[in-house]
Amino acid sequence: MTDRYAGKPFLKLLDCYVLDSIGHLDAESDAALTAMEPKLRETFGATGAWRAIVADRMQFPQGMQGAIRDVWEKGRGKFAAANGREPDPGEFTQIFVDTNFPH
Repeated sequence: MTDRYAGKPFLKLLDCYVLDSIGHLDAESDAALTAMEPKLRETFGATGAWRAIVADRMQFPQGMQGAIRDVWEKGRGKFAAANGREPDPGEFTQIFVDTNFPH
């Protein structure tokens, strides 16, 4: 099995952004990303919090996190009806990112 993030460090940030958008980024990861903000600012020549850095680098429009959350919320019921279970946030994140932001 390959490591999803091998050679793609920004992909981890993007996945975390999506998880955060749908309310499933754990507090530990959020705290670690917040602690990394000075290094992220330096690395990407950016300003602001980690979420803003991701949004700026991806050139996301205002409201992108809400739009991602809407996709999650609207798709949950359909997924549960078709599969007999709630969707997995991690699986959703990977599919959403891979579909919308090929890397």
